[in-house]
Amino acid sequence: MTRGEPEGLRRPPVESVERRDSGVVVRLGGELDLYNSAEVGSALDEAGTGAPPQLVVDLTEVVFVDSTALGTLVEAKKGVPQGTRLVLAAPNAEVTRALEVSGLGQHFEVFDSVEDALASTG
Repeated sequence: MTRGEPEGLRRPPVESVERRDSGVVVRLGGELDLYNSAEVGSALDEAGTGAPPQLVVDLTEVVFVDSTALGTLVEAKKGVPQGTRLVLAAPNAEVTRALEVSGLGQHFEVFDSVEDALASTG
């Protein structure tokens, strides 16, 4: 059973992929864990196709992230095309804590909002 959602009604982890002038925004949601990390990884790989200037991972709607999902984010960052920045946007307190406890917070650029991430130039 998932946190706050009836059994069998987990929301899809990838809510949308939106191409914008300054990059691509991949909006994730719900729980990111062992069971859906491959789907997240595939979406991030596909979003990096064409080497956009930025790949913004919108974490606004993410309520939980486990170590497998954190590993998926690391692998996605390693796999982005040269010239593409992968950044994280709008993590809640729990996701921020997971990044900090894992030591990954210092390896990712994290922004308060998608708009802030898109406006940054690196």
